[in-house]
Amino acid sequence: MCGIIAYTGKQQAAPILTAGLKQLEYRGYDSAGITVSSRKRLRTWKSAGKLTALQNQLPDSINSNCGIGHTRWATHGAPTDQNAHPHLDQNQTISLVHNGIIENIDTLRKSALEAGATLVSETDTEVLVQLLAIAIKKHSLTLLQALRQLLKQGVIGTYGIAAISFDQPDTIVLARSGSPVIIGVGDGEMLAASDLSALSRHTREVVHLDDGELAELTPAGFEVTTMEAHRTDKTPMMVDGNPDQYDKGGHTHYLYREIFDQPKTLARTLSGRLDTRFNTTKLGGLNLQPSDLLKLKRVKILGCGSALYAGLAGANMIENLSRIPADAEAAAEFRYRNPIIEPETLYIALSQSGETFDTLAAIREIQRKGGFVLGIVNSVGSTIAREVNGGIYMHAGPEVSVASTKAYTSMLGVLALLAILLGRTRDISPQRGAQLLQELDSVPGKISAVLTEEPQIKAIAETYSHAHSAFFVGRTTAYPVALEGAQKLKEISYIHAEAYPASELKHGPLALVTAETPCIIVLPESDLLAKSVGSLEEIKARGAPVIAITDSDNKRISQLADHVIRTPPADPLVQGLIMGVALQLFAYHSAVTLGRDVDQPRNLAKSVTVE
Repeated sequence: MCGIIAYTGKQQAAPILTAGLKQLEYRGYDSAGITVSSRKRLRTWKSAGKLTALQNQLPDSINSNCGIGHTRWATHGAPTDQNAHPHLDQNQTISLVHNGIIENIDTLRKSALEAGATLVSETDTEVLVQLLAIAIKKHSLTLLQALRQLLKQGVIGTYGIAAISFDQPDTIVLARSGSPVIIGVGDGEMLAASDLSALSRHTREVVHLDDGELAELTPAGFEVTTMEAHRTDKTPMMVDGNPDQYDKGGHTHYLYREIFDQPKTLARTLSGRLDTRFNTTKLGGLNLQPSDLLKLKRVKILGCGSALYAGLAGANMIENLSRIPADAEAAAEFRYRNPIIEPETLYIALSQSGETFDTLAAIREIQRKGGFVLGIVNSVGSTIAREVNGGIYMHAGPEVSVASTKAYTSMLGVLALLAILLGRTRDISPQRGAQLLQELDSVPGKISAVLTEEPQIKAIAETYSHAHSAFFVGRTTAYPVALEGAQKLKEISYIHAEAYPASELKHGPLALVTAETPCIIVLPESDLLAKSVGSLEEIKARGAPVIAITDSDNKRISQLADHVIRTPPADPLVQGLIMGVALQLFAYHSAVTLGRDVDQPRNLAKSVTVE
């Protein structure tokens, strides 16, 4: 969730650090700071609030070639100047930044106080840096040796750490357990960050630290070692370093650009994966043979937030086409209920960032019990991508806004590809396969058609932006669309929104439906349309304003609904990809009308790397 940037080399460090923090803003944060090593002393600036508050503190010139920076999302302690990172020991000899949560912090804090440390913040991070300074002084250790000793003997929890010391003015030490740390390899310079976005303007060569690894960086290079001090041979990998992918492209918000990028990004997700010769799909990296697919007896999809809702839609697709029982579950809950891991179940982990902690923990629990996990992620080289048994990349490109749009749609696209593959392997005919490929191939164009309806959707959103609550309803395949629509509205506009299966309205939620409660009903053309129109009648009878999202020409919908947003006709398999875009626009314009911070909603972060 928080952001780390570090630099050592031949250039001035401060501008690189602040530019890196700017690239990390999208992850969500409430304070920011940097420390540089300057003339054998450490100089630190930090501030609560946005990055501009920090930049206003910085002098015009800071002569230093090594430093670390951080954007913090508060866990231990409120978002204040004192609690902002970096943290220094009481003698100002070591500076450290940290992503994650230390679980045994009370024990460590007691040890630091008993050793004579004076703590000035409420954070777990300051305790770490004080203990490092104590160990270095007491045992004459280097910074790397002290960090290894501390982590190996006394720290429980998740962490991504970068630290510097005035005694080693051009050296950065790193450590990782459960929170990403990426090394950037340059020419006579080295960088580190928690996210590729902060490295994209400087290098295309990166090294991902694995859990339990530490690293030492100097301008001459890097060395990665284990907790037991054994050297690990790490070969840098090449990544797409196009920094323009992290720009707004002339738009006011990243979210707006990403909504309108979807025809292009989904087309990229599908590119090369539609096999018209055999009327199926091609998915490299599955590490599963057709015989393995035939043996499957169940599919279980795991995700968090929007990935969970995509998983629900994907389970519908897979079960419908392959006739394999399929369901989706919140990854965070899955591992805590002591799940039964079955050898003939395909477990699928969904994550935009590839670093979602709860999903990663679920993967490790499944693998510990002998299960096979297929990963569907967007971020190349991410932890989940490296640890799963097989995988499919979305290729949606970097998604900067906290609220997921193009990655969510590409996730649905990948799940549709997988559903067709499983269906053709087991149940559906070549003729049905050909029809599905045509339908899926047409989706980017149909999303473009939905985007042309923006003026109408904007007007509807402005009309109801005053509402305190909204309901989203849908039946079967439309229900996950409703869930994601409600998620988008609540997270960026702060309007309370809930989604229900249409059939559940009469079992409680109707009690809350009033003339002040807009209801958005998702009505794809299907054999259940008549029942869904019946739910629309129930809502209208309570006087609630109704917004219908539909591809049907059913006249009763137009008669009952206050507003109708029409989407192009499509097969039920892919209709969720199309209708979801209309709901993204509805949420976006609701939030803009209310003056919300659309790209960085309050209390939320892009990559949730702690529980």
